[in-house]
Amino acid sequence: MSLSTHEINKLMQLIGLTKDDEIDCEQCLSLVAEFAERELAGKSIPDGLKAVAHHLTLCAECHEEYQALQRVLKDLKE
Repeated sequence: MSLSTHEINKLMQLIGLTKDDEIDCEQCLSLVAEFAERELAGKSIPDGLKAVAHHLTLCAECHEEYQALQRVLKDLKE
């Protein structure tokens, strides 16, 4: 299976975004509720949760979970 130029460029972009201190999906999902609540409330994101924000930019699956959680939190707030 060969990759298109677009797919290769996308992969290279993702590689460029990686960091040495990244968290995995399990760690992200254990913190995503706190991250979403703080973000929805307009509170600052502490350093310990910035890894969640970074992970969400790289992982589509966790980002989908985050978006679903945000919708629920917004509905509860209204």
